Parts: sequence; C-alpha cells; structure tokens
Amino acid sequence: MYDKTMTFSVSNEKDQEMKRILTTVYDALSHKGYNPISQIVGYILSEDPAYITTYNNARSLIRHVDRDELLQAMVKAYLSE
Repeated sequence: MYDKTMTFSVSNEKDQEMKRILTTVYDALSHKGYNPISQIVGYILSEDPAYITTYNNARSLIRHVDRDELLQAMVKAYLSE
C-alpha cells in the first residue's frame, strides 16, 4: 500500500493558515488604500484591531492569529532566507 512513512505537522498547518490569513488581510488593506505593512505591524505591536480594516472580514480573521506564533514564524522565515 504505502511504503513511505507519512508525517503530520501541526506547526506547518498553522504556518500555512497564518500565511493565508495574513495574505487576505494584506489584500484587504491594500484594496482600501492603506499601507498594509505599516497597518499589520501596528496591529502586531499594539494588538489594537483598529489597525485592520473590516473589509473582507480582515479584522475578524486577524484575531484568529496568535501574535507570538506569528512573530516566531516571521523571524524563522526571515532567518531562513
């Protein structure tokens, strides 16, 4: 049937979900004319949802992302490049 061992990684799935959410939030902020990088950084630093637009449900989505996990993933991605 299957000769190879299959692995399951929750971390990888979380990273993919965070990326999907951040991409959606980024697109929503861009569409509304904001600087998405500045707005997302403001949200990460303050946890104030007012930095994120409600357009396309972005504000609700960003609240599903744990900021500590997001920062860890970002540092990991930055250092791996």
